[in-house]
Amino acid sequence: MAAQFGRRLAKGAATTAVAALAVAALSASQAPGVTVDGHGRQTASDATPSPDATADAGSATGNSPYYTDLPPLNSPNPSPSPSASGTPVVQGSGEAGIPATVLDAYKKAETAMRAAKPGCNLPWQLLAAIGKVESGQARGGRVSADGTTLSPILGPQLDGNGFALIKDTDGGKYDGNSSYDQAVGPMQFIPSTWAWAGRDGNGDGKKDPNNVYDAALAAAHYLCRDNWDLSNQTDLNSAILSYNNSQDYLNTVLSWLEFYRKGTHSVPDGTGTVPSKRSDSGGSGNTSKPTTSKPPTHKPSTPGTSPSPTPGGGSPSPSTPPSPPATPTDTVDHLADAGTAKLTATAGDEFAKKISTKAVTKAGKAVAKVRVRFTIVGDTDTTFAGGESVATVVTNSSGVAVAPALQAGEKTGDLTVRATVVGRAVAALDYAATVTERVADTLVRTGDTALTCTPGGEFADQVEVKATYKSEVADKVAVTATLIKSKDDATANDKGPYFKDADGKAVRTLTGLTTDADGKLQLPKMYADDTTGTFVLRVTTAGGATLDVQLTVAAADTSPSPSPTPSASASS
Repeated sequence: MAAQFGRRLAKGAATTAVAALAVAALSASQAPGVTVDGHGRQTASDATPSPDATADAGSATGNSPYYTDLPPLNSPNPSPSPSASGTPVVQGSGEAGIPATVLDAYKKAETAMRAAKPGCNLPWQLLAAIGKVESGQARGGRVSADGTTLSPILGPQLDGNGFALIKDTDGGKYDGNSSYDQAVGPMQFIPSTWAWAGRDGNGDGKKDPNNVYDAALAAAHYLCRDNWDLSNQTDLNSAILSYNNSQDYLNTVLSWLEFYRKGTHSVPDGTGTVPSKRSDSGGSGNTSKPTTSKPPTHKPSTPGTSPSPTPGGGSPSPSTPPSPPATPTDTVDHLADAGTAKLTATAGDEFAKKISTKAVTKAGKAVAKVRVRFTIVGDTDTTFAGGESVATVVTNSSGVAVAPALQAGEKTGDLTVRATVVGRAVAALDYAATVTERVADTLVRTGDTALTCTPGGEFADQVEVKATYKSEVADKVAVTATLIKSKDDATANDKGPYFKDADGKAVRTLTGLTTDADGKLQLPKMYADDTTGTFVLRVTTAGGATLDVQLTVAAADTSPSPSPTPSASASS
């Protein structure tokens, strides 16, 4: 949550003062707050969200409470100094220890992201910093061999009572609560975020927020969305703030990140240091036990009777539980298109237009601060910018949510982008999009050597072509090469030059060819049968570019060379 409470109690007054200065420096130099930009991602601007913004910000944790303990101010790897008993003591070493399985999960997630999104530059120490702040490294590493927590780690129910108000989105599947959402697992994902951000990090075929491998990989992808480069401080701040929208949260995570970067070590599972201070209490916080999954119930009073007094003479309990306050989401009646143009793009290109969806009440009034989830549906490799298939965007003051730009994949054809309201069952709004194949409008040979061959022989040179589209390189364009009967008859020839298939048999039509990154394509070697004459190789591309190449098969010239002129006879 966004409440700003006291920090970790230091062991001495001097330590407290220095810690305060350190956090102040971080706050001034590195820690702006956030708002939501036109892409639906959070950016630096406002340190503390309003209650409504907290409920609808779409953060990974729903802005749930977190541990506020700060790392020791000394390095985790100083030179050991002997204690009074003569035993070397390394200050900060306990805090620097990360449970073995948890540490392994962070490092595996970093490796996976290095392959999937190398431009993100995600350090595993960032996952460790967030894991420390969210769950104390899975409560000191209380996990099984496969990385699943030994008991659930749940945040408080987000019922608007001192926290964000997020009504149930998963039917209690992950948090056991069918009334309100709760943050779940070692990385504290709320169910509505896990529904699209969840990953299978340990390869068991499941996406479990209670498994540290799954949760770490999901957090890595979450932090790397929107093309953020985490080696850039501004992007790093934005990514952390999108996880939990709080200035103090940002400061705390940055402090642990720098601490872990100075050095860490593995400790046995279950022996890690568990933090003690939480943002929702300012005092000792314990997440080792799940919070109550279901809100308390009350038996209604019998009609015509007064409620029984509570033991001890206190005030009687109300006959019915109070209704939760209405949220903007509760007022949404339907989603409407907000002027989205036709969605078409060539394979590999970004769609020029974005999807705009408006949240509307029954009376037709726009609703701001509503989370709209856009999901790419169907068998397609088209994604949103950043490589995700799901994006959650908060409606602006006009009630409009603009989805991130769509990036076309290589699969052509139609696809659907579905808009839904997070936390409310209203009809989905589907948008049709089309990915067309790459095309070329010009095709030329890269060389001008005459292509000749003797009967039964092979052509010395291979044909290489280059494709362009609007004078630009046309890469990955489909190409077909056919040996035709004549320029006026495109029927495949049954004699003359030919290619060979994998079995060495003659073929005169090649399909499934594509140009390379430079728009070039070199055709396989060609051979000739015993038929002599002039032949035509026709090369065509998607988009209609055509090139005819002349081939000649002629017998070798066997005429004798002219005899040398005899030299003049010597005079006798």
